[in-house]
Amino acid sequence: MSVGQRKIAAVVQRVLWLIFFAQAVGGTFVDLPYNYWLGWLPALGAIAISVAMSRSARRRVESEAPAPVEIEPPVAGRWSALNSPADKVPSHGTHHLGQTYAIDITAEPEEGPARPVPVWFWPVARPGRAYPAFGAPLFAVADATVVHAEDGQRDHLSRSSLAGVLYFWLIEGVGRSLGGNRRVVGNHVILNLGEGTYAAYAHVRRGSLKVRAGDKVLAGQVLGECGNSGNSTEPHVHFQLMDGPDLDTARGVPFRWRGVGVPANGEVFTAGTDAEIDTKIV
Repeated sequence: MSVGQRKIAAVVQRVLWLIFFAQAVGGTFVDLPYNYWLGWLPALGAIAISVAMSRSARRRVESEAPAPVEIEPPVAGRWSALNSPADKVPSHGTHHLGQTYAIDITAEPEEGPARPVPVWFWPVARPGRAYPAFGAPLFAVADATVVHAEDGQRDHLSRSSLAGVLYFWLIEGVGRSLGGNRRVVGNHVILNLGEGTYAAYAHVRRGSLKVRAGDKVLAGQVLGECGNSGNSTEPHVHFQLMDGPDLDTARGVPFRWRGVGVPANGEVFTAGTDAEIDTKIV
């Protein structure tokens, strides 16, 4: 698919989902002037578009996967990896939003309060400050130009209990998807690294960004802080490389962090000067 085709497909898919949910809600109050089963056509159409786009992305990965781009790590200190492309591609189970080679990482400091573990029932949710990743600085992975930066969305409570996760998947996730890409990724910043490569940082802390669109940044420069905005169950950094700045049309690009590589799921690594992956499993 061309960039234009992917853009049109993404817009049509979103409209179809909006129509489906609008009539689902409306049908609880009034009788719709058509057969109940016809109301499922928009959902089926949206799913068909998703399948077609996924197949197109998968064919690209299998036939012409791009070479990894070596960059600096976006964080410093001791972290662990989640949803890593070292374990599977696409790492998040979808090629949507340029996430083919995306990675999630969360802070695992050797000293100070540890990262709270998920629980079944209580507490239902925790504030962001209970997690060591919350407020951690985010660094530019290369000399770059900022093409997009926003940090006005709130940081919500964690969704790390059973009730929280169910709410996240069944209610919040659906609402955010209907609200568009920016509601899914939350506060975020996108950098143009040159040569057709872009870096995206998602779930940034509200009000923490120190850069705006058009700014020039140097590798290692502080961009903002890790937060818990958007589709996020706990404070963490979602990072990815893409071949374009538009999340609707961008395709994922693989990366390698200097001194770290690509940490696998559960792998603890230390980012910084001469950093090496610690093979300890969380």
